[in-house]
Amino acid sequence: MQSPWDCPDFDDHEVVHFVTDPQSGLKAVIAIHSTALGPGAGGVRFWHYAHSGEALVDALRLSRGMSYKNAMAELPLGGGKAVILAPSDGSKTPDMLAAFGRAVEGLCGKYITAEDVGVTVADLVAVSAHTGFVSGLPAEAGEAGGDPGPLTSLGVFLGIKAAVRRALGRDGLAGLHIALQGAGSVGSGVARLAAGEGARLSIADIDPRRARALAEEVGGSRVEPDAIMTVEADVFSPCALGAILTEDSIAKLRVPIVAGGANNQLATAGDGERLMERGILYAPDYVINAGGIINVALAYLGEGDEAEVKRRIGKIPARLETIWSESAATGRDPAAVADAMARRLIGRA
Repeated sequence: MQSPWDCPDFDDHEVVHFVTDPQSGLKAVIAIHSTALGPGAGGVRFWHYAHSGEALVDALRLSRGMSYKNAMAELPLGGGKAVILAPSDGSKTPDMLAAFGRAVEGLCGKYITAEDVGVTVADLVAVSAHTGFVSGLPAEAGEAGGDPGPLTSLGVFLGIKAAVRRALGRDGLAGLHIALQGAGSVGSGVARLAAGEGARLSIADIDPRRARALAEEVGGSRVEPDAIMTVEADVFSPCALGAILTEDSIAKLRVPIVAGGANNQLATAGDGERLMERGILYAPDYVINAGGIINVALAYLGEGDEAEVKRRIGKIPARLETIWSESAATGRDPAAVADAMARRLIGRA
């Protein structure tokens, strides 16, 4: 594994922890990008990486994204992220979760963990037995907290509608075609909301049964994962893993809008400019997908109920409009504009 300082995605991260617990088998990376606005907050991902270096890259990229996401969402939190290196068989044990909880506790509040890919609310309950620095725990009806997926979906849905207004001059999604990548918690929520407004959906997922079930539920069609990015549609909505927008894949897109819930959608900084050169409107991922962190952050901070969470999520379209307007005025792509805004907010202009 290369040194974090030599990794292209190292961005003056304040702390990078490599966690090993031989007894439970836990191997994890906890990266804290910035605490300028508050403790580093961001979920923990449970994923099998082909090479351990990929886990480091994921932690570095995701934690930087959380700094930007929390800053742009006006939350008093910095950016952090953890990844647990899942065994090849995908097994996740109580001892592993307990060891991770102890590792978070050992950071004394510098990092607050929450749910991410491969981690459930039940897993967080297990982690919370060993640390108080965790959010996204079960919540009573009407309270903030709990599963962040549905509220992430809500923000993405509102962001898609904003992008449609901006790029297509249309209010609402009735009659529009959305190519959806990912049928997990966030993707399925987006699909249901969009279908409820009359959108037609083409859906792909690495699990064909999950994609088929969601397509049947919303009256859409299932598409093979390797074909979803070449579907001719009004919107491409990536709601799975990141780094899918590359020079090659962007050249093959047949949509005027990219707006989805996946983190770190751009493989490189130059890919935002490639989208703009093709006339494709891009919704910066950490702005459009902030609904989940708004939910768990307000629960952790004790600053509001579900109604307040939804009120703050309702600001996402206006933030996107500000970014797109500056992009149009300056000629800089929306991703670069958003990054510059976020870096100013965390004192790294």
